[in-house]
Order: sequence, then C-alpha cells, then structure tokens
Amino acid sequence: MLKALTVLLVFQLAGETLSRALGLPIPGPVAGMVLLLGALIWRTRGRAEAAPPWLAQTADGVLKHLSLLFVPAGVGLIAHLGRIEAEWLPILGALVASTLASIAVGALTFVAVARLTGSRAEGDALKDPRP
Repeated sequence: MLKALTVLLVFQLAGETLSRALGLPIPGPVAGMVLLLGALIWRTRGRAEAAPPWLAQTADGVLKHLSLLFVPAGVGLIAHLGRIEAEWLPILGALVASTLASIAVGALTFVAVARLTGSRAEGDALKDPRP
C-alpha cells in the first residue's frame, strides 16, 4: 500500500510541477492522472491488465473514501461565503451554462460514436425485422 500511495503522490507531484512550469490551464493532479494513464498504457503494451493489482487495490481504497476529499471544498465555500453572496448571479449563470454545455457535448459525442460504429437509430431497432 505504501508503494502504491508513493506512486500516486509522485505522479501528482509530477503533474503539479508540469502544470506550473508550463503554465497549463489544467490542475496539477489532473495532469498527474494523465501522466499515470500514459505510464500504465506504456507499461501494459497490449496486455489485458490495466494496472498492477497492488496499485488497483490502493486506488480502490482511496476511491471508497472519496467523499472525505470534499471536506476542504466545503470549508472553502464557507470561508468565501461573502464573495459567493456578492457574485451569486455570475456563479449561477456559469453553473447553468456549463451544465447545458456538458449535456450537449455528451449528446453530440454519443451521436458521433453511434455513427462511427454503425449503430442503428432507436426507431429502427423497434421496427419488426420481418418483411
């Protein structure tokens, strides 16, 4: 477990360093996850397993307690409550716009993948295949 946590934290550190050094507009932990994904893809090179069992077991353990990671975000909301009260309308607008954009992008991606894979439309699937 210690080895796996060390690997996860090293990739997070590498992502944070890369993000800050290059001025990337993405958070360091996200860059670290991308680096870890690349390392796992390179490591497996066509084998069936995605990650070594010791890493997968620790990652599953961390994910089971993911809700604890939202505590700092809640504290941040309370700490900046005055600013949120002052700027609630732009925040609400950003939330609504980003939600609608996410739904639209998800739907368009679904349609594009369906076209690429040659999937039939739902209406075609319900028709009787007999002439």
